[in-house]
Amino acid sequence: MDELLTTAEMAEADRLAIAGGVPGITLMKNAGRAVADVACRAVECRRVVIVAGPGNNGGDGFVAARYLAARGYIVRVCFVGERTRLKGDAALAAEQWTGPVEEASPAKLAGCDLIIDALFGAGLDRDVDGLARTMIGAMNGEGVPIIAVDLPSGINGTSGAVMGGRPAP
Repeated sequence: MDELLTTAEMAEADRLAIAGGVPGITLMKNAGRAVADVACRAVECRRVVIVAGPGNNGGDGFVAARYLAARGYIVRVCFVGERTRLKGDAALAAEQWTGPVEEASPAKLAGCDLIIDALFGAGLDRDVDGLARTMIGAMNGEGVPIIAVDLPSGINGTSGAVMGGRPAP
């Protein structure tokens, strides 16, 4: 039986792992590799767009981009926000991605076979607006499979409330 953790429980698990000697970047690399593994099994595709945000979810997306590119996928990273806002492990993960990073826009999703939603994670606790909300709607409307890191962007990980946009059907 799989166990589903609350956002507080997951944050505590991360904290304990780091306190126990596992570097945060190792946790991020493991998450990004797991996302890439799922992407490789999910659909027959070659063109992947990763929509990344300025938090740790975005960092997971940058790691997934590296693994997918190394496996021969055509990967585009579209970033929502200012890269200067990336901190800690997420900033390190972004630095380790050697491919281009484009400013996100709905048009950048065209022609992809798969979208990886690395915009917001389970800790989202505010309404989403602006470009982030536009990108959530564009991802949901693109008509291709979407793999979300943690859970679909715009969903509150504790309550399940839709905080912006609408989840894919």
